[in-house]
Amino acid sequence: MELQSINVSLPKEIEFNNEKMQTGIFKKPVTGSVAITPFNVTGDQQVDLKNHGGEHKAVYGFSANHYDYWQSVLNNPDLSYGQFGENLSITELDEAILCIGDQLQIGDCILEITQPRVPCFKLGIAMNLRTMPKLFIEHAATGIYFRIIEPGIITAGQNVEHIFQHPEQLTVQQLFKAVFDKNFVDAISVMQKAATIPQLSNEWLQKVQSRL
Repeated sequence: MELQSINVSLPKEIEFNNEKMQTGIFKKPVTGSVAITPFNVTGDQQVDLKNHGGEHKAVYGFSANHYDYWQSVLNNPDLSYGQFGENLSITELDEAILCIGDQLQIGDCILEITQPRVPCFKLGIAMNLRTMPKLFIEHAATGIYFRIIEPGIITAGQNVEHIFQHPEQLTVQQLFKAVFDKNFVDAISVMQKAATIPQLSNEWLQKVQSRL
């Protein structure tokens, strides 16, 4: 895996359904070294702190490889890193392989996987497509939220090492499908396993417990 881009945004005011609101989804790539602090990426600011940010959603990563798919599906070759609101665009960041509780290292910075991403209506705003959240959920390649185990300085172009594999081996995509795909056969057993993993975010622990 390789860190292709670091993307940040300060709050921007938008209008949606005749209401003004602020969002940090319009992230743009930055150059040079960037500090990962215990709760966010320097230069980035989450606005809706109920649904974004905090210990278990300090950093959001999205696979750089997913861009080819969406450029084709949306017939938009101009999609660029940060378009999905991700802080880190990383090659081979595969939700079907990486697991809850796994740890990745970029330089001195260590990140721990805590949950999948659940898109909200603001993704539709960023993509100028109201149906985008639905399409995103159906594709089930949602990106990954991280907790910061070790803060550090990172730079685009660095290798991303998979330094710890959680023994339960519950992939991010399995968990997402268990909750959002009605046809997912192993949903109950997956959610039961998820509820026993201490590294799972509190938000998703409550989500699977309520479903169970």
